[in-house]
This record gives sequence, structure tokens and C-alpha cells, in this order.
Amino acid sequence: MRGAVIHAPGDVRFETLDDPKILKSTDAVIRTAVTCVCGSDLWPYRGAEPIGDPHPMGHEYVGFVEEVGSEVTSVKPGQFVVGSFATSDNTCANCRNGFPSNCLHREFMSACQAEYVRIPDAQGTLVATDEVPDEEMWPGLLAVSDVMGTGWWAADAAEVRPGSTAVVVGDGAVGLCAVIAAKERGAERIIAMSRHASRQRLAQEFGATDIVTERGEEGVARIKELTGGIGADSVLECVGTGEAMRQALHSARPGGNVGFVGVPHEVAIDGQELFFSHAGLRGGPAPVRRYLPDLIDRVLTGRISPGKVFDLILPLEQVAEGYKAMDERRAIKALLKP
Repeated sequence: MRGAVIHAPGDVRFETLDDPKILKSTDAVIRTAVTCVCGSDLWPYRGAEPIGDPHPMGHEYVGFVEEVGSEVTSVKPGQFVVGSFATSDNTCANCRNGFPSNCLHREFMSACQAEYVRIPDAQGTLVATDEVPDEEMWPGLLAVSDVMGTGWWAADAAEVRPGSTAVVVGDGAVGLCAVIAAKERGAERIIAMSRHASRQRLAQEFGATDIVTERGEEGVARIKELTGGIGADSVLECVGTGEAMRQALHSARPGGNVGFVGVPHEVAIDGQELFFSHAGLRGGPAPVRRYLPDLIDRVLTGRISPGKVFDLILPLEQVAEGYKAMDERRAIKALLKP
């Protein structure tokens, strides 16, 4: 098969790889319907994370089951499935407590920008749709496998409630999906922090009521101005930088909550500052599998349209251009078609 391999910062190639095989009785192999490039893939692409030896890339996927191991009974060949970027058996204590992305047998998917993918712990990781969805639904379902599920986790972790005010820090695909999540969870006011016109428009389409272009302390001051001087009930941090985290914490009101879902890079939190802020802080890898049935239904019924974050569609063989376009902010998110 063919798939994406990263060799060095800025160097992603489309290469011939070994076909995935069933290695354990709990595995499945799927044929990729569509996949994509994630904002978190840009960390190694930009040299902010070590790459080591050349290796496959990608952790978002939907597709058709080709083969299953002997212990897999929840899905069967021919079905269309959606999975999470973190595998889960869905039976361990952490899974039962609602955190399948911290499953005791978790593996992080890392080779999904390819024509075929092996899915460990397929019984717990994959969710099949009742029928094969129309192709126009595939982008939305692909978004559910990570960015929509992660945006939902940001809203959940920040305890967005009906009638509340929510601030979304970050206007990438996760941030934009977090706007959807905040609206679905009943936020009355949703303030999106964005400096890019196309992303601002999409945020407003998804439900943002206000746009704040300022950053840093100026951004915090603007949030305070919009919230009667105290800050927001919920702040959804969807970037992962130290600046974004500081902005998020300072934008929350006393007693408010921050949900942080951006993979942290050079993020340090001052204990005294957090202590006296009275803000709650929760985050981590999104428990996407917990949300899959609900989010899949919201997409298939047309209640949400997270697939709109894909503003660049490319054949899989042009995966390098997808990385480049996102790195240069010419695209929010690149969808790849095998």
C-alpha cells in the first residue's frame, strides 16, 4: 500500500509501505475512506517535536472493515466504521470511568494517512454506522474521529452549561469544533478568539456570538470587558502553547473552568497563580470513544456539520501539500482521499 512518511521537519513523503495485517486476535484492518492532516501533526513537521527515524503519520480515519481478528465481534467486513485516535478495549476500569483515551491497553494511532490501517483493540475502538453513509457525510464523520471529539471534550472539561458564557482560545479545526460543542451544550454567549477572517466566518456560522482578535493580556482585557469585568464561565483552550494557556487561565472568572485540549508545548502553570484564581483546570487526550455514538448521530442527522473545517481536499498522494498548506495557514484542515 501507499502512505505518508515523515523523514525530517518539512519533509513528508508518499511512499510504499507494508500492507497492514492482523497481528492479534483483537485487531481489525480497514480500508481508508478518507483521512486527513491534524494540527498536532504540525508539531514534528515544524521541528517542535523530535522525529527520530522516518515513520508513518496520521491518527484520524474512517473506513471500511476489510478483516477482523477472531475475538472481534462488534464489527464485520464491509461495514463503515469510525474510530478514535486512541485505541481502547472499552472494558477496563479507566474506560468504564469514561476515559477510554487512558485505557490500560491504549495505543495511539500513528499510521492513518495511508490506504489501509490496522486497528488494535478493534472491539472497543471502532463504531459501525447502521448503513454506509453518503460520501458527503464522510468529512463530518472523519472530524468526529478527532477534532470534533476533542472540541467536545474541551467543552465538557470546561463544564459548558446552558445559558453560560464560553471563550474558545484557538481557531484551528479543534477550536472551531469547540464552538460547535459549546453551542450544542447550550452556551448563550460564545466568544471565539481569532485573527483570521475565513476562520472568524466559520466560527460565526458554527455559533460564535463574538470575535476577539486581540491576544495575550490585551485579549484577556477584551474578554473581561465583554464579561462585566470578571471573565468567562468556561474557557476552551485548543492550541497547546504557553501563551494560549495563560490567556485561557486569565480569561476564566473565579469559579470558572478551563478545558485544555491542545497538546502542551512549553506550558508551565504557576501554582500560586492557579491557587488564587479559583479556576478549575481539566484536560488531556480527548476521550473520543465515549462520545462517538452521540456525535456520529448528530452528524448523520444533520444537527452538526464539523466537516466544514476541511477547506482543502487533496488526493492522498499529495499529502505533503496538505502539510505545507496547513503549516502556511493557507488551509484550516486538509482532507485526503485515497
